[in-house]
Amino acid sequence: MLPLSGTELDRYARHLSLPGVGLIGQVRLKASSVLIVGAGGLGSPAALYLAAAGVGRIGIADADRVELSNLQRQILHGTERVGILKVESASASLAALNPHVCVDAIAVRVDDQNAQSLIAPFDLVIDGTDNFATRYAISDACVARGKPYLYASVQRFEGQLSFFGVGDGPCYRCLFPVPPAPGSVPSCAEAGVFGVMPGLMGILQATEAIKWITGAGDLLAGRLLMVDALAMQFREIAFARDPGCPSCGARAAIPAPSEVACDDPSPTPTKMLLNLTPTEIRDALASRDDVTLVDVREPGEYAVAHITGATLIPMRSLPEQLDALPRDREIILHCHHGMRSEMAGNFLLAQGFARVSHMVGGIDRWSDDVDPTVAKY
Repeated sequence: MLPLSGTELDRYARHLSLPGVGLIGQVRLKASSVLIVGAGGLGSPAALYLAAAGVGRIGIADADRVELSNLQRQILHGTERVGILKVESASASLAALNPHVCVDAIAVRVDDQNAQSLIAPFDLVIDGTDNFATRYAISDACVARGKPYLYASVQRFEGQLSFFGVGDGPCYRCLFPVPPAPGSVPSCAEAGVFGVMPGLMGILQATEAIKWITGAGDLLAGRLLMVDALAMQFREIAFARDPGCPSCGARAAIPAPSEVACDDPSPTPTKMLLNLTPTEIRDALASRDDVTLVDVREPGEYAVAHITGATLIPMRSLPEQLDALPRDREIILHCHHGMRSEMAGNFLLAQGFARVSHMVGGIDRWSDDVDPTVAKY
């Protein structure tokens, strides 16, 4: 094992005296390597805390430059660095924090053509991206290379987190088989983002990474953590590896990057979550008798605003209430903004439900597009 210098022993003293980390755990941290894709809102706190913890090698992959609008949440950067490459800014910040850490500044945009080669030298990959194309490219590359993948995403006041590829556990596509339709999920620029939200989720990513490296605690594998900052609620739902997963299943259909042409269509899964707009759902409810609308929010949210006729089954209790859902009808799910309902829909598909849809934009968009008398909160 790699030795620690006297300076490092002083720097990491609080870890060295901590049961579950100690000298062995600290040496493991020094010997480890982590690739962080994205030096933005998620990557900033993740990188800072991993560097502070003494991770020996940190790769930062990002092709963007620092913009003034980034500084509301991307704490790796400062006003004086607007205009420079984010990886250069990140390198400077991490070197100032801990000179014992080696930082690889990788000024490229990760895609399905280069993801495998970029992640190959690292032990663990942390996803700090904000777009689905890159997220799926990273996930598929991690499956192909056998690398664990730490995922987080943020929208407005909500966040999600899970640890994929741990042992025989599920991958990202086991939960989200295919990307949502283009334009169905608003970007951070369109929807806005609560500045501290990516900070919170990035710190949780760093927490799971340090646990994985040191062997401390139980990992968030096979569990999706959902965070609602407005209600300050943390919920989770368990999910299993999908034998029919297009990426890690027995008949995986995701081709290697070298086999993918730019205009090749993505593999079509046998079951796919449908994204419906509020107006499409309104019309379906009015014209069909084989539709069940399910609200997966919490009772307190339902009391503030709800759609007449919707059945309330909170996300946290969904696994225990599967028998309450009819399998011979189309299940249409909705939540506040669409994140929880998307996850719940993919969960139901994995449980064998044949026809599942969810409302893009949630009840918030229903109020805008269908019924303005439904309160917004």
